[in-house]
Amino acid sequence: MAIDTWLTRTLGIDHPIVGAPMGGRAGGVLTGEVSKAGGIGLLGAARYATPKWIADEVATAREIGGDTFGIGLMTWALDDDDSLLDAALEHRPRLVSLSFGDPAPYVGRAHEAGALVMSQINSVDDLRVVEAAGVDVVVAQGGEAGGHTGRIGTLPLLQEVLEATSLPVLAAGGIGTGRGLAAVLAAGAEGALIGTALLASPETVGPDYARDRVVSAGSADTVYTAVFDRARNQPWPQRWGGRALTNDFTARWHGTDAEESTLADAYDATDPSIGVVYAGEAAGLVHESVPAADVVRSIAEQADEMLARLRT
Repeated sequence: MAIDTWLTRTLGIDHPIVGAPMGGRAGGVLTGEVSKAGGIGLLGAARYATPKWIADEVATAREIGGDTFGIGLMTWALDDDDSLLDAALEHRPRLVSLSFGDPAPYVGRAHEAGALVMSQINSVDDLRVVEAAGVDVVVAQGGEAGGHTGRIGTLPLLQEVLEATSLPVLAAGGIGTGRGLAAVLAAGAEGALIGTALLASPETVGPDYARDRVVSAGSADTVYTAVFDRARNQPWPQRWGGRALTNDFTARWHGTDAEESTLADAYDATDPSIGVVYAGEAAGLVHESVPAADVVRSIAEQADEMLARLRT
């Protein structure tokens, strides 16, 4: 029995699953495979993306998964240069994620291009900001999530947000199996954003060691830190740290007051013991490299089984 939610009905997809727009990891192949499997994949257009990169990756995503795809952008970066939004909207994505900042200046342009607008939020205060901006759907992103996130756990945050808004709500953070998807759907969410569960899939962009490290990591092998942003001169606003797998670099530098120049000199993205692998606590649920489409289908099928148990 298919899972029917606002998300599946609105986008015409089979499963209430969104592939997270992971910068540096979610390229056109991963985006397309998530969509082909019945969810909707989001391309991760990080701050350093270019219009040509977006065009090339969208073409790949469309070739694999058709026109059902989305693009994720960081709102704080658009505040300095919003040309990347125009480049994204040229390709008519079904869904645009505008997260980590106030999306108000950009929501109207996305709507004019025919896209739904989604914002990830990390508190009820964030919710009020994006509600006022006119977004269509929010994602309660808990601190278990990989990459940049807030500090409130997924379940407390999801409950707060569901009680506080009439907008459709998705959940993100720590959801890596159908059990997790069923849990947030039973709580009232319309779907889930899945990131870490896809990180070991062969379709991800990035070094091979990143996939290997996700497979070998446990759920306790992550740290919430800004040390990688400081080492790589990434100007993320201070309120958002990033959850990453622990390694020799975090063991040496996390929690210290080292200068950015010292961190930069010590950092080496090519070294598996030093390079950043942003991943969430759901890493403990990833035991092998599985194609993204199989991950999506497996999560959806198990969630349906779990929800069927509740129905009976």
